Amino acid sequence: MLEIKNISKTFNLGTVNEKCALTDVSLTLNDGDFVTVIGGNGAGKSTMLNAVAGVWPVDNGAILIDGENVTGLPEYKRAKYLGRVFQDPMTGTSATMGIDENLALAARRGMHRTLRWGVTKKERESYMEKLKRLGLGLEDRMSVKVGLLSGGQRQALTLLMATLQKPKLLLLDEHTAALDPKTAAKVLSLSEEIIAENHLTALMVTHNMKDAIRHGNRLIMMKDGAIILDICGEEKQRLTVEDLLEKFSDVSGGDEFANDRMILG
Repeated sequence: MLEIKNISKTFNLGTVNEKCALTDVSLTLNDGDFVTVIGGNGAGKSTMLNAVAGVWPVDNGAILIDGENVTGLPEYKRAKYLGRVFQDPMTGTSATMGIDENLALAARRGMHRTLRWGVTKKERESYMEKLKRLGLGLEDRMSVKVGLLSGGQRQALTLLMATLQKPKLLLLDEHTAALDPKTAAKVLSLSEEIIAENHLTALMVTHNMKDAIRHGNRLIMMKDGAIILDICGEEKQRLTVEDLLEKFSDVSGGDEFANDRMILG
């Protein structure tokens, strides 16, 4: 469902601020894979995700989504393949519009717009059923402006919007980082449920080792713009934070992993 072939990205090339963010990165996700991506600050996690989304062009290599080469497509043309939930709960929704209106926008993504009623009765009933499953009481607040929701409610809504039209690939970019631990656990649980139910292919960037181990069927670790670990199957199921730290030390020539935020969550 996703093929990343030898992509590289350097920012501010030829200046004092030159930064090599990705170096010859290759990754293949099969249909239905839920891959968590872990790594310290500057490891290249979000750069890889943004490269897939088309936020900026890569210097070389290719990116294919469901067999379609999207390397040369701008961000807005790749949007039809992707669902995305951002780190900031304020991103991905329209704060001044109601919950039902936001869902209607997501449902009409890529469709031809006409002059008609914004949200039909049938659509409202459908949205209500989907919102009930979130267990946050949003089905009783359909006309409430999204800007009045809490961060967790907003992220859950964004997750629903991102998967309303089944995307080829779901990108989760540290989507629980700005939430308190209890709310983050709820949103992560909803993410896993929606991904499994809709048989989605997903790529989730996280700073939290425990979350990376607990969720998904595959884990990759990045360092200095490259993938240094790729763990899946039974090996991932048995994985602990201690195992992951030991593996990191082995593949990085004895380096210690000095990122408390990742280890402690």
